[in-house]
Amino acid sequence: MPGWDRLQCHPDPFVNRSAPYTTALMDALAGRDVRILAAWQDPQDPRDATIVLRRSVGLPEALVWDEETGLRAGRFVKGRQGERTELADAVYLGGGLLPDPQEAVRRFLAGAGGPRVVYRRHTDTRDGFEDYLRARVREIYGLDL
Repeated sequence: MPGWDRLQCHPDPFVNRSAPYTTALMDALAGRDVRILAAWQDPQDPRDATIVLRRSVGLPEALVWDEETGLRAGRFVKGRQGERTELADAVYLGGGLLPDPQEAVRRFLAGAGGPRVVYRRHTDTRDGFEDYLRARVREIYGLDL
């Protein structure tokens, strides 16, 4: 997992279950005239992850994933591990909770966006999401969580 060494993981293993997906997004950004400035897994309620980046021109932006609404992107205002990331002009990238990383990055770079969709609630602990997350990680990286 090439992006793994640049991702600041969380001390709680439950929070880190989505880390392979976050690194897949980081890997999809590689070679696209984008520089990753920081990336971290974040706390629960809901779990989320942030990738702060800069294109060749412009202000820092961020991709933020959470377990309720999937991916969104916008201008990075502030954030750090342990603090919710704040974006300006956020757009939702669609594609479900764990969209294909290459397709999600393509949509982000093209400026595509859609409405905010709540796919699930993080309090729905028996809705099958953990199994789906494990299956996506296995599909992307061949890893078992």
